[in-house]
Amino acid sequence: MTDTDSKLQARLIEFFKSIQGEGKYAGVKQVFVRFFECNMHCVWCDTPHSIGDTTRRFQTMDLDEVYGRIIDLWPGCHSVSLTGGEPLLQAEFLRALAEKLQSQKIPVHLETNGICPAELRQVIDVVDVISMDIKLPSSTQCRPYWPEHAEFLAVAREHQREIFIKTVITKDTDISDIHEAVRMVQAVDPDTLFILQPNTFDLGQGVMGLCQEMEEAASQHLRNVRILPQMHKIMKVR
Repeated sequence: MTDTDSKLQARLIEFFKSIQGEGKYAGVKQVFVRFFECNMHCVWCDTPHSIGDTTRRFQTMDLDEVYGRIIDLWPGCHSVSLTGGEPLLQAEFLRALAEKLQSQKIPVHLETNGICPAELRQVIDVVDVISMDIKLPSSTQCRPYWPEHAEFLAVAREHQREIFIKTVITKDTDISDIHEAVRMVQAVDPDTLFILQPNTFDLGQGVMGLCQEMEEAASQHLRNVRILPQMHKIMKVR
């Protein structure tokens, strides 16, 4: 470890071992490291304590402390999920941690909102899997992030990293947003796994029918489209 690494610190919310409930790797056991703070404020966020809006409670920890907590939880796990909040807001620390994990052949699974392409470039060579959100403005009630998403996806493909996409579908999602997202993904790689994730809070309000309609539209242009809910919510695990 360099002197610089020994001084690195991160703002973190929690560490825990659980079953991944979202995306391509749903069902595998992971160590979760939740970073504090986010540069988005989606109306349906299911971890508001991690984005800095409701509370600002976090732990400041150095690299050895974080690594030690992960190793304590690691036995029997498939990979380490770096999640948030938005982990890429702390890219320097994330890189140092990922390097340390990779030195022990521990796979790194990055969960990200997909709007920080410059920061992704800083860590792209030390993450194994990228779970990228596409934030549809009609779902999030935030401004559109199409240019940031397009550049982010291009960076991942340029460096040939494993990447899949999740996009949350709510009862308010406009299908025009799906068409825009599909055009963007198709232009980069139509084989990219594209997951429509129904908003858990809207499951009783017709969102599954909307997901089916959007799956049919997306599948006309992309070759790997799935509908997958938050399995950890169904299994009642963290």
